[in-house]
Amino acid sequence: VTTPSASSKMSQPFTSIAVGKSRGFLVDKRASDKVKPSHRKGTKGKRVAVIREVVREVCGLAPYEKRILDILKTGGATSEKRAYKFAKRRLGTHVRANRKREEVKDLWAAMRARQAA
Repeated sequence: VTTPSASSKMSQPFTSIAVGKSRGFLVDKRASDKVKPSHRKGTKGKRVAVIREVVREVCGLAPYEKRILDILKTGGATSEKRAYKFAKRRLGTHVRANRKREEVKDLWAAMRARQAA
């Protein structure tokens, strides 16, 4: 007994019958340019990006972010690691700590570029 392949299953038109290879409720296909809202989760929109930029400009860095910046500025062989460890203690996870360290490093690079120009 051979089982039908996935391609042969897809080639048959769907019916509204509850059993069989092409079973299921007939629905209209979602337009290809539309994205399911649940697939968008986590992506930053333009509006949110602008708001966060304004807030960062007005409020500046949080005290723990200033400390991370200070650790990076003082340098040394282990400054990256120490900044990571400090951020991890404050933020709780490896990924968040790495992301915050990179964010602060980018801010510092932007500050140096602004001073150089």
